[in-house]
Amino acid sequence: MNIQQAKNYASDLQVALECEEAISLVPEFARILFSAWKLGNVVFICGNGGSAANASHMANDFIYGAGIKNGGGLKVEALTANTAILTCLANDVGYDSVFSEQIKVKASKGDVLVVLSGSGNSSNVVKALEEAKKLQMHTVAILGFTGGKCKDLADVSIHFDVNDMQIAEDLQLIVGHMCMQWLCEQKL
Repeated sequence: MNIQQAKNYASDLQVALECEEAISLVPEFARILFSAWKLGNVVFICGNGGSAANASHMANDFIYGAGIKNGGGLKVEALTANTAILTCLANDVGYDSVFSEQIKVKASKGDVLVVLSGSGNSSNVVKALEEAKKLQMHTVAILGFTGGKCKDLADVSIHFDVNDMQIAEDLQLIVGHMCMQWLCEQKL
């Protein structure tokens, strides 16, 4: 790598962050999280690959980081975190159901599902959104590329029109960090 390649990446990330339509929806996402926090609802987060790791990272930020000044954070679960559950469901009912099956059992009306996806087309996150709709959950998706099927399924679709998986995954964490910092300043 040379300095120009690093600058190009940073420039591409900056261009993505200037997407007014996507950034304008971040406050709505933050308000959904704050409402869930106040009401004691659970926030479930899922994704695949790097987005799965980001789901765990975001869960940590909302449980601990958001609650530093409030004596405790949100009730959050990364649906990607329990390998025994994931491998059992993948083996027994299929990988496309690893998140929707968990939502069927764990979630309730008024809870929140956050989907992290580069493409927005992975069948397991699509099915998770469909199941969440049946349960009357609030749904948010942070998406790259064209937004895929998830773009139309989620109540709030924070869609960054980028054709770069790494930048799409960076944006997931940036949006999560924006929300965490705002939540940290709120009073319950």
